[in-house]
This record gives sequence, structure tokens and C-alpha cells, in this order.
Amino acid sequence: MKKILFTFLCGAVLASNTLADIARVEIGVGAWMQDAKGSASYTQSGANGIYTSNEEDSTQSYIWALIKHPIPIVPNLRLEYTSVEDSGIATGRFKEFDIGGVSTAMSYDMKQYDIIPYYNILDNTAWITLDLGLDIKVIDISYDVDPLSPFLGYSGSETVAIPLLYVRTRIEIPTTDIGLEADVKYVTTGDSTVYDVRAKIDYTLDFIPVIQPAIEVGYRIQKLDIDESSIDTVIDLEFSGVYAGIMLRF
Repeated sequence: MKKILFTFLCGAVLASNTLADIARVEIGVGAWMQDAKGSASYTQSGANGIYTSNEEDSTQSYIWALIKHPIPIVPNLRLEYTSVEDSGIATGRFKEFDIGGVSTAMSYDMKQYDIIPYYNILDNTAWITLDLGLDIKVIDISYDVDPLSPFLGYSGSETVAIPLLYVRTRIEIPTTDIGLEADVKYVTTGDSTVYDVRAKIDYTLDFIPVIQPAIEVGYRIQKLDIDESSIDTVIDLEFSGVYAGIMLRF
């Protein structure tokens, strides 16, 4: 977490030095209570590997930063980090390993780094904000398959990047310090769809000058529905649950 915070702060400082005039900076941290479910299968070259989630709950941290500036042709920037974890049962033969006829425990962790350049279409116009942009979601995947005789176990990792459309809308409720906000990251191609959707309510303590703290509570659902014949892999995973955190507005 310290490394992630340092990276975000360095990014904010670099952006401020580069763009000179920063209209607004926001930073948030919190926890996402996830309910994981789903399955995956691998069938390339006669393989028959199957993974099935145990559908257990877990809580993971998240952090985000938003940097907005007044230069129209240059996109604003939002950075995000979170992680999703799951464990389940695997059996059969996969690309890198062959479990054989037994079933054994498997766990994985997907650390996600979202880099989102976006344009501010509406900026609190009639209390409404609308942002449109592109999300480059970089996912660091690591997984462990437990040994179970005669299978000796296996650990691996890989990194993938997924481009998604980004849309964010926000409504400030007049005469209050309450905001309603939702954002969608979405892409579909062929038989595959990936999306990451959030909706939240937040309350800002605007009586504090310069730096305004706030609290946020919301619900997030992330879906990976991948069915690509070219890689003989079918993935149907979902992570959903309530999240809550604190924010700072500069």
C-alpha cells in the first residue's frame, strides 16, 4: 500500500508541475467488501482444465486520485488501484500445468491499475457533471495451485491490459453537501464483455478551508465474461459488494 500511495502522489506532483494550473485534485482510499463467484475453463490442444470458485467473501483496499486542469485540449487524469482475490477448486490440464484426475485448491489475485484520461463534458452545470474518457485497465494476475499427489503444484503470473470506455456522471444536491455519483467502464467484442460499474453517495465537510474531507459509501460490481475461440478459454467471473472510504478535495 505504501508503494501505491507513493506512486499516486508522485503522479500528482508530476502532473501539477507539467500542467502548471490545477483546477482540482481529489484523492480517496477505502475498502471494498467483495463477493466472488464464477468459473473458468481451458481447452486448447485437447486440454480440459476447469476452475470453480468457492464463492467466498473478502475485503480489499482501493485508492484513487483525480487531477483536473483548465486546459481544454488536454485530457484530465484519473488513477485507480484495487485488487480482487478468489479461491476455488481446479482439475484437469491447463496450458502450463496438468493436475490430472485429482481436484486441488487454487487461488489467484488480480491487482488492477486503471489509467483514465478523460474530458469534462459538463462541469457542475445545473449541478450535473459528466465525464467521458478511456480506461486502460492493467491487470497483474498471480495464481497458485496447491500440490496434491501426484501433482506437484504450480505458481504463475501474467499481465494484461484491457481498454474500456469510461463514463462518469455526478449530481450535487442543491443546498446540501451530498453528492450522487456513478461511473461505468465497459467494453464488448465478439462474445466477450468486461465491465466495472460503481454507484455511490458522498458527503463533503465543506466548512474546512483549502482541503475538504469527505466520506463515500457505494456499491461496485465487476464482471469478466470472456469467451474467445482463438485462445480456447472461457472465463465467467464476477466480484460485487459494498465499498466505503474517505476522500480529500483540494
